[in-house]
Amino acid sequence: MNAGRPTPKGPRRVQGPMATILLVDNDPLQALQRKSVLERRFPDVQRVGDAAEALCLVEQPLFAENLGLVISGNHMRGIGGPAFVAELHTRMPNLPVLVLGVSSDAAEDYPGGWVRFLAKPFAIEEMLKVADLLLAQHECKTA
Repeated sequence: MNAGRPTPKGPRRVQGPMATILLVDNDPLQALQRKSVLERRFPDVQRVGDAAEALCLVEQPLFAENLGLVISGNHMRGIGGPAFVAELHTRMPNLPVLVLGVSSDAAEDYPGGWVRFLAKPFAIEEMLKVADLLLAQHECKTA
């Protein structure tokens, strides 16, 4: 029964075991804000500060097994966004990645069906919608 509680509105959540979202962001304040917003909708959001940490986590079978989405900036210390996504996809080819970049960045630097580019400035709700969509598509393809 749902007596007295409002019915949730918005995009469908991933069914079954909830997928982990990995947020790769080297800006602590921006990462805290994004992680907080994501956690309102998704119960398992992990944050790392750079691409190397993300790639190390992906190598851990228990972490990789539940990973459903990576959200990353285009500009990172060390390895850049396109190189990071390419390396990530050599390890997990069907893993969706949401790249957050400025409008002058080139979305075409990210080929492949599992990458979505979202240009700043964007509304937080838009980021959440795209995350929902990518998680749902990933769930359908891997189910």
